[in-house]
Amino acid sequence: MKMKNQSTVTEFILLGLSSDPQMQLFLFLVFLVIYLITLGGNIVIMVVIRADSHLHIPMYFFLFHLSFVDICYSSVTVPNTLRNFLAERKTISVNGCITQIFFFFLSAVTEAFILSAMAYDRYAAICDPLRYMERMSKGICVQLVSGAWAINFLHALLNTVFALKLHFCGPNQISHFSCELPPLLQLSCTETLTNQVVLLTSTVILGSISFPFSLISYILIISTILKIRSAEGRRKAFSTCSSHLIVVILFYLTAFFPYTKPSSVSSVVLDEMFSIQYSILTPMLNPIIYSLKNKEVKTAIGKMLGKFKFLR
Repeated sequence: MKMKNQSTVTEFILLGLSSDPQMQLFLFLVFLVIYLITLGGNIVIMVVIRADSHLHIPMYFFLFHLSFVDICYSSVTVPNTLRNFLAERKTISVNGCITQIFFFFLSAVTEAFILSAMAYDRYAAICDPLRYMERMSKGICVQLVSGAWAINFLHALLNTVFALKLHFCGPNQISHFSCELPPLLQLSCTETLTNQVVLLTSTVILGSISFPFSLISYILIISTILKIRSAEGRRKAFSTCSSHLIVVILFYLTAFFPYTKPSSVSSVVLDEMFSIQYSILTPMLNPIIYSLKNKEVKTAIGKMLGKFKFLR
């Protein structure tokens, strides 16, 4: 129901993680280090993959795009969060908030689809190696990545178009460090049932496509690995997909809960912890996990560092 004779809110106050100035300074330094590691790690992965011809295969094509998405994903929220840690007025305009939500949806769900494409790539490599290059041709890889961006652009656009129809007349405080749709809906003076239905339906539909795709791929992969007779063969096969499996588990365990839980289940601390994990820590951990668990990436990074030392 629309509230009459109420002033229109033009900006929101982000309450953030703490109101204590010393804690805010500490959090600023922590988030800054995380963001720099995220940028540095993912840029290194992208540069190494482009520079080393041995990595010009489907697996690293997807890893390159995952690193790009991680940079976008982290940059949607962290720079503004860093600014707010040091600002007296921790505000964001209504349009700025909805814009942040659009790019958050776009990058987050695209990451889920790229992880699914990577799971399929590992399935094709381990379960059907003779037809691997046919299944994962360059054209198919490009279509998978392009399709991920296109589908999730529509998903992000759909949710933000409905968010633009909301009216805000107060209060204007968001109990979060960034703009996300669930806490924003709680501040609307107009009916949000349509928004909630669109959000839940779109999230469930896309989640039911991406998550089962990854799950089924890994069930088949693990089943195939267990059939390998030699222990060394099982170890090598599992090492090629273990890093990706870790990333998938970290992402899915935290990303979908805030968007599919009932509105009656509300915990600001829990929501913020989940949000920090999937939107800030996961983009930082991805390049670290892939670098530590992947011998080819470590070798390529070593070669690149060796050339850099030689040039100096």
